[in-house]
Amino acid sequence: QVQLVESGGGLVQAGGSLRLSCVASGSMFDISAVGWFRLAPGKQRELVALITSDGIPNYGASVKGRFTISRDNAKNTTYLRMNSLKPEDTAGYFCHLESPRSLGAYSYWGQGTQVTVTG
Repeated sequence: QVQLVESGGGLVQAGGSLRLSCVASGSMFDISAVGWFRLAPGKQRELVALITSDGIPNYGASVKGRFTISRDNAKNTTYLRMNSLKPEDTAGYFCHLESPRSLGAYSYWGQGTQVTVTG
């Protein structure tokens, strides 16, 4: 069982920056892909960024060039650095971990952290 706990959300003006963190429990973090999704009212869930167990990142088109995902396996933590924030980035941001296929490819979700961009 994996638990994910996000932090770092908040209220920021357009053009500002935030860094989200997601700490995972358990022992699968370093062999799992982890990522961030977001959900805004009236919109579909959107992939923001993910990073493979090998450290290869992938980004949603709307955030490419502004957001950076990283991971620290020693701390079981993934980070999302968000720069040049826009009002349309306002959403709940959810951390996601997918265990390797060899372990069943289970999905785990955090409770989410709210990001609100004004201006």
